[in-house]
Amino acid sequence: MNLQSLIERVRPGAGGGLPAAAQAPRDGGRSPMRLRWPRVAARLAVRQLAAEVFGAPGYALTLRKPPAEGFAAAPRDPRPADAELGKTLLTGRFLLAGSVMDLGRRADPAGVVTGGVGDPWNRPSPTRRFAVELHRFEWLPHLMLTGERGAREALHLILSWGQAFRRWSPFAWGHETLPRRVFNLACAARRLSAQASAADRQALADLLAIQARHLLRLPDDRAWAAEHVAAAALAGCVLSGQAGDRLLARAMPRLKRALTRSVRADGVHASRSPEAGLELLLDLLTLDDALLQRGLGSPPEILAAIDRLGLAVNALTLNDGRLACFQGGEPSTRARVAAVGVREEPAADVAPETKPNALGGYQRLSGQLLELLVDVEAPAIPAFADTACAQPLAIEVVCGRDRLITNAGWSERAADRQGLRLAAAASTLTLGEASFLEPLAGWSARVLGPRLEGRPPRAACARQDGDGAHWIEASHDGWVGQFGLTHTRRLYLDVRLDELRGEDVLAPPGEPAPSAAPFAVRFHLHPGVSASLSRDRKSVLLRGATGRGWWFRTDAKDVAIEPSAHLERGLTRRTLQIVLRGAARPDGETRVRWKLSPAGGGAEA
Repeated sequence: MNLQSLIERVRPGAGGGLPAAAQAPRDGGRSPMRLRWPRVAARLAVRQLAAEVFGAPGYALTLRKPPAEGFAAAPRDPRPADAELGKTLLTGRFLLAGSVMDLGRRADPAGVVTGGVGDPWNRPSPTRRFAVELHRFEWLPHLMLTGERGAREALHLILSWGQAFRRWSPFAWGHETLPRRVFNLACAARRLSAQASAADRQALADLLAIQARHLLRLPDDRAWAAEHVAAAALAGCVLSGQAGDRLLARAMPRLKRALTRSVRADGVHASRSPEAGLELLLDLLTLDDALLQRGLGSPPEILAAIDRLGLAVNALTLNDGRLACFQGGEPSTRARVAAVGVREEPAADVAPETKPNALGGYQRLSGQLLELLVDVEAPAIPAFADTACAQPLAIEVVCGRDRLITNAGWSERAADRQGLRLAAAASTLTLGEASFLEPLAGWSARVLGPRLEGRPPRAACARQDGDGAHWIEASHDGWVGQFGLTHTRRLYLDVRLDELRGEDVLAPPGEPAPSAAPFAVRFHLHPGVSASLSRDRKSVLLRGATGRGWWFRTDAKDVAIEPSAHLERGLTRRTLQIVLRGAARPDGETRVRWKLSPAGGGAEA
C-alpha cells in the first residue's frame, strides 16, 4: 500500500459505507447496518432535539441569569505559548492548523484604517481545521504574551466574535469548538478586563458566563465529558458572585463522576491515548490553580486524578522527551510535556514516580540507550473509540535521544485521513493489505463520528525480566476472521549490548488457514531519520539527528525502503518506512526475524 492510498483510504463523507472486507455479516448473520441503526437513530433524535431547543427564539435569555459581576481569578495554563507567534498575529497574519489568513488592518465605519487587526469572523476560513482552531481561540494565549497591545487586540477579537455569533449555531456553539474556547477565555479574562472599559468588561464577563452555562447543557459525550466539564468549572472559578458560584456548584459533581470514567485506575486516559491523558492533566492543573486562587482547594477526586495522570504521562514519555504515538495521540512537544510537574505530596494510594514496565496496555523495554514501548491491548471501549486505532502490537523505539521507529501519529486533528488509523500506518504486521477494523464512512460517520467498526481483537501478553535482559511475547487474533491466522510478536532486549531482537509469527490457531496470505511487517521511521539499504538487501543503516548509527537486520526475503507519513498537529510530514514482505503458510508457522543493534561510531547520543 503506497503513501497516497494509505492517507486517502477512508475519508468521512466519501460515500459507499464500509469496505467490502468489513461488510461481512456478524452476530448471527445480522449486518453491521442492522446493528448500527439504533445508535444512528438515537443520535439523530438527540441532535434534532438539541437543535430545536438551542435554536428556539428566546433560548439565549435562559443563559443570562444570574448576571455576571466580574472576575475573581486569573488561572495559569501550564501549556507553553509562543510570543513570536503572538507578534505575527499582531500584524494580522493568522497561522493556524498549517494554513494562513491575512486579515490586514481594521477600518472604522467610514473606511478609515485604524491600525488594529482585521476581523476574521466575516470571511471564509481556508480549511475546516483552521476554522476549528480559530473558534477555539487557540490564538489567544500567544496574543496575550505580547503585552497591552496584544490584550487590546484580543479583547476586540473576542467581543467581535460575540457580536457575530451571539445566536446559537451547531459549529460555533458545539462540542468541537465551545469547550476549548471557554477554557482559553477563562484563562485570559481577568487580564483582558484590565484593558477594557466598564461596558466591555461587563460584555466580556457575560460572554464567558453564557458560554459556560451552555456548555453544561450540551448532550452528554462521555468520551470527552471530563474535559468539557473541567472547562465549565474553570469558568465558574474565574467569574465572581452568584454566576461563578452556581457554575461551580453544577460542574464540580459532574466532573468528579466524569473523571471516574475518563481516567483508568493506572492513570491512563480511557481512550488509551497518551496525548489525551496529557491534555486532561494540563486542564486539571489549570483548574487546581484557579480553585486555589478562590481559596477553595481541589477535592480529593481531582487531586487523585492529577496524581495518576501525572504518573501515566511520565511513564508514556519516551527518552526524547515526547509522548509515544499510540491510539489517536500525537507525540506533542517537549515543552508541553515538560510543563507537567509531579505533585510534591502525591496521594497516599498512588505509588512514587516511576516508569513502570507495564501500564495501560503498554509494555516498556529499557536498555542503556535503547527504549521501546509496545501496544499489547485492544483499542478503547466503544464510549471512547472515536480516536481508537486498529494497530495491535505496534512499537515505538527511541535510541539515545533519537526516535527511530514510530507510528503515523494519527489524531482527531487529521480527521480526513482515516486510513492512518489502520495497521498499515503503524510499526506492526498487516495481512493482505487489509484491516480487521474499519472507520465508518459516509453519513454514518457524520452521525456517529469516525469510530471503528468490527470485532475488536483479543490480545494476550507474557513477560519475563532477567538479569540484564527483558522478554515479551504478545499476540492477538484480529486476523483470524479474514485469514485464519494469529499474530504473535516476540521481543528480546539485551540490556548490556543494547540489542533488540524481534520475531513476528503467523500461525493458524486450529485448523489450517484457507490459503496463503501475503503479509508485510512495517517499521515507520521518524522524519529526519536516514535509511540506507545494504547491497545484500538484508540490512538497513539508520541514523537519527544525533548521528549515531543503528543496524536493522532481518532474515525476510523481501526488504524495501518506501515512503511513509508522520503527523504532527494534524499536518503530514513525509518520511520513510522499512517493509518486510512475504507470504504466510496456511498449514504452519511463518516467522520473520529482525534485530536492531548499535552500528558504532558517529556522534554520541
